[in-house]
Amino acid sequence: MRADERLTVQCEPRLRVLPDPLMEGAAGAPSVRGEDLQAESLMLNLDASLRVYARHEFFSWTQGALQSLIEHELLICAMPNGEPGSFYVDSFSTAPVEPARLSELFRQDVTLVPQLIKAWEENHCEPVVFDAAAGSAAAGSALGRELERIGAGSIVAHGTYDASGELASFFTFGCAPGMAGSQQRRVAGLVVPFLHAAWMRIRINWPAEGAGVKPAAESVLTARETEILQWIYHGKSNIEIGMILGISALTVKNHVQKILRKLNVLNRTQAIGKALALRILNL
Repeated sequence: MRADERLTVQCEPRLRVLPDPLMEGAAGAPSVRGEDLQAESLMLNLDASLRVYARHEFFSWTQGALQSLIEHELLICAMPNGEPGSFYVDSFSTAPVEPARLSELFRQDVTLVPQLIKAWEENHCEPVVFDAAAGSAAAGSALGRELERIGAGSIVAHGTYDASGELASFFTFGCAPGMAGSQQRRVAGLVVPFLHAAWMRIRINWPAEGAGVKPAAESVLTARETEILQWIYHGKSNIEIGMILGISALTVKNHVQKILRKLNVLNRTQAIGKALALRILNL
């Protein structure tokens, strides 16, 4: 690759921002607009984002329809909370991971997160792509090691900024190896403003703690089924749940099938989304 075909963000450690063929006019480059199906998927996703007003709706959108545009194992949403280097963080995933743990690793990280944000700023606040497995910026970062461990070390990151040019929010897509590239970078540039707006709406509309809303778990799921659904939300497999609860994986599978039937859903993602809507899961 010629030097003029590579955009390198100068920071220490170094993050390499991949070139975007669409912006460089490369012949035959993939294009969201050039493919009818991708264009339709983009419009459907942008429309779906406008219908998000609650946490379970945000979860269902990002872990459902949005996967057709940016296939990811984990989405981390972050917003400065007023203190230097400190963030409010929220994570969403249906992969076998614990979102709460990833959120905490993001908050505590002093290596990878600052470098990603610096790379984004030096790239004129355009999306950046980074491979945690190959980049030195992940060295010494517990977050980077965890992303690599769960197979989500291929990162697409993009943010928003306020009227004064300060960081307003930052979104990190942890993708499977090789899944993050210039196409996903371009899509992130189109989607993240809508992602930001939807996330802000669900934060405003979260019910206050102790609001007196009675969970629906007693009338819908048994205590055991609710417990298993909670572990599903934290990314545990049937085998892992069985080991935690001291039951067989087959028994867990049977419980999961009952959960799907009772909630009238087809898969685990839908089950979690509906459980959040019914307040069966209090997260």
